[in-house]
Amino acid sequence: MAITEEMICITCPMGCTIQVTHEGDTLLHVDGNTCKRGQDYVQRELTDPRRMVATTVKVKEGLHPLVPVYTTAPFPKPRIFELLTEVRKLEIEAPVTKGQVILNNALGTGINIVASREMPHIQIANSK
Repeated sequence: MAITEEMICITCPMGCTIQVTHEGDTLLHVDGNTCKRGQDYVQRELTDPRRMVATTVKVKEGLHPLVPVYTTAPFPKPRIFELLTEVRKLEIEAPVTKGQVILNNALGTGINIVASREMPHIQIANSK
């Protein structure tokens, strides 16, 4: 049974509203895209939707308690909350370097989580 729905393309700043008619992941009709990337986006959304993920990870003895991190490639959308649950469990030691791999092969996807900034170590003074 054919379904018609609207999608907003996110591949470029134009943000075209695209009307899509499909049966499952088979495209029947696409209208409203101003470039070919819109049709490619719709097909990917129907078969394997993915998003870049950015969040934070706890840091021990860092200048700040959290360091921002992101995925090195778009991550499968249905598994994002599972990924965030795993990342929330992490706590790394300072210092952290920009681009440092924080989580290798996240959830077996081949996608790494890396730090997006430096995080220097701070010496915690002993209180005596």
